[in-house]
Amino acid sequence: MAKKILVVDDSALMRRVLCDIINSDKRFQVEDTAKNGLEAFELLGRVSYDAVVLDINMPKMNGLELLEELRKAKIAVRVLVVSTSTRKGAKTTLDALELGALDFIHKPDSEVDCRTDMFQKRLLRMLDIVAQSSLPLPSEERGAGIKRPEIVRAKGGAGSASAGKACRKVVAITCSTGGPKALQSVIPSLPADLDASVLLVQHMPQGFTASLAERLDSMSELAVKEAQEGDRLQRGTVYVAMGGLHMNVAAAPNGEYQIHYSDEPCREGVKPCANYMYESLADSSFEQIVCVVMTGMGSDGTEGIRHLEAKKKVHVIAQDQQTCVVYGMPKSIIRSGIEAQVVPLDQIAQEIVTNVGVIG
Repeated sequence: MAKKILVVDDSALMRRVLCDIINSDKRFQVEDTAKNGLEAFELLGRVSYDAVVLDINMPKMNGLELLEELRKAKIAVRVLVVSTSTRKGAKTTLDALELGALDFIHKPDSEVDCRTDMFQKRLLRMLDIVAQSSLPLPSEERGAGIKRPEIVRAKGGAGSASAGKACRKVVAITCSTGGPKALQSVIPSLPADLDASVLLVQHMPQGFTASLAERLDSMSELAVKEAQEGDRLQRGTVYVAMGGLHMNVAAAPNGEYQIHYSDEPCREGVKPCANYMYESLADSSFEQIVCVVMTGMGSDGTEGIRHLEAKKKVHVIAQDQQTCVVYGMPKSIIRSGIEAQVVPLDQIAQEIVTNVGVIG
């Protein structure tokens, strides 16, 4: 049975174009359209849809205001943001994800560009992911996803270096769809004196990862930054991979390690791809490596961790199915036979601290 879709866009031309694209795929059927958030809110209050394609800039009630009202009314909706504002409005896009949108795609400015094969394939692929995603919890209030449980602070073992010395432990995290919000339950819960550096690959286009890093930094005790070429890894710092490049770890002088970017084609359909990050750790001399695989479509991370495990002893943490927006990447880890500790989202930070400890 075709998935029922609601298209919300203030442009009659764009509504028609989006409907044509969506209805061209037998997996979907546009049931209704709305020209602003008010019309959409009225429809969503009485009709259930498998997914909503949502514009941001609209009169009367814009996309962000609609998401806010849906949250207040506890109406659970799977939302894909399709807007011209996503490319230059990274903050707006992150606001939408924080308010409950599951993913986003840039909508070209012209009808002609919207009808290109590339845009159509990407829209249909993203819509399929969102329509199959777990339904967001309608009871969450804004910010409720930021959980800071009481962390049991195990001190680093005998191998932990003193302050200012090269980092000897690393936590390598990857996530995709549902990741930006899920990360708010993990990164802000980690202590400032974590005895490890943290590498993070979130599948996002170029131009968005800097805003993601800034937002996480404002919430966290740890320093969070978009990783730059040549950055030396330091404890208590989270390095977010740039969109549009693959992040690797390379040896630096004095036994240190640094960020190195490569520009190979997309892998697993994404760029950055976490497989490169994990594989680059295989020849490192880190005393402890913790790999964390969180919500996301596909299998990114599995091949890289398998390669890493062949050379190094690693501890793998996989987010459980119940708390994933999309249980693709963690499921791939488990099905591959990789030994992994499966935990819910709100326990991931604790398990990271348990494994690497704090400086002491």
